[in-house]
Amino acid sequence: MKRQWFKLPLHQLLHALHSGQASLPEIVASFYERIALRDDKIGAWQYLIDQEDYLAEYESRSDFYKASPLMGLPFAVKDVIDTAGIPTSMGSAIHQDRIPDMDASCVTAIKAAGGILMGKTVTTEFAYFQAGKTNNPHDAERTPGGSSSGSAAAVADFMVPVAFGTQTAASVIRPASYCGCTGYVGTRNEFSLRNIQPLAQSLDSLGILSNDVLDTLLLRNLLLHKPLNLAAPGTQSSSVFTMFTGQALGEVQDKMLETLQACQQDLIGQGHQCVDFPLQDSIVELTSLHAQIMAYEVARNLVYEQQHHDSLSAHVQSLIRMGLAFPYKDYIAALRRADTLKQRLLDWFEQAGADFILAPAAAGIAPCKTEGTGVPFMSRAWQLLGLPVVSLPLGYAQKMPMGLQLIGKPHQDDDLLLQALQFQQHFLSTDSVLAV
Repeated sequence: MKRQWFKLPLHQLLHALHSGQASLPEIVASFYERIALRDDKIGAWQYLIDQEDYLAEYESRSDFYKASPLMGLPFAVKDVIDTAGIPTSMGSAIHQDRIPDMDASCVTAIKAAGGILMGKTVTTEFAYFQAGKTNNPHDAERTPGGSSSGSAAAVADFMVPVAFGTQTAASVIRPASYCGCTGYVGTRNEFSLRNIQPLAQSLDSLGILSNDVLDTLLLRNLLLHKPLNLAAPGTQSSSVFTMFTGQALGEVQDKMLETLQACQQDLIGQGHQCVDFPLQDSIVELTSLHAQIMAYEVARNLVYEQQHHDSLSAHVQSLIRMGLAFPYKDYIAALRRADTLKQRLLDWFEQAGADFILAPAAAGIAPCKTEGTGVPFMSRAWQLLGLPVVSLPLGYAQKMPMGLQLIGKPHQDDDLLLQALQFQQHFLSTDSVLAV
């Protein structure tokens, strides 16, 4: 029986190559067969490298790839991330013919580590609200979320093991939750954003989508030129956490709250300590500040695009109008207020001895596409604060996945990802109360 290599996470594929269980062409063929079978329905790809061209690249430098960390395995990138010789249109007809002559730094880093770019994934228009062609892999009538829609759908549907996305509001964490994969957004400025098209410079971050936290750790280490370790760590000591339901921000579906509470009780039962979170009002204020700062900066980044006003969606036109109407002095005041609230949160982390905040990754399951790409309020505050966040698929409702997110402390991404790995090992096991 033919092995379905496409179902394995990146680190297991590497093991299969190292051990001789599979060849690179076999694995690559498995992914392309999956894409041929599924992408007419899902629509995750904006631009797909031809399989023959992919294998020709591998054969032309096979000695390099066989000795490299990633051994020629595929990765994908969201279509706001520049790729040399391949269109980067940012989900807009204005840039449909734009072909960069240089890769973004994140693409260069993964290529240098032996990854081969499989293609570009669909983004919403300028990574905002206007949806592209992508459908949710669990239900084609539902949204995959925005704006890293193609990356989340392609990974969740096993068309590619890992993909890059970007987040300005909730553009990695929400689609990861809706599609049922792992999403990670690093601490602000943790990764280079060179040659990634900006939306709002105070908020933009690089993100990684995968089906296994170990794969996320692997890509993170490659981007940062850190030593690689594919072995799962041993048991961690008990942690201190708090829970934020998000109900102060907007309506949260009952099943999401039930999943959150079940996770909380399970953690307490394991010996972890849950402490009160006294900063609900600060998170509400930060959510509002994020929207103001984002609008201001988008209006001043998309200057060229405003000259092509008729080619912009109503969503982007409205955001630009809002940003242009927001005074400079109020923008500076918003940034300063966000800094004050960030220090307040960091002081609380220190005083409480807390390791992470547990919260819904989205308000619930993916809505129907007719309702848009979903609401981003579960991520706005953390994104404005520049904190590292990991979303894990820990619940289901109506046969649709739901994610919970872990929010950590600045530049303690490794600790947060190890905590997420512990979650993955426990909650996705057959004996967990959250297992499905």
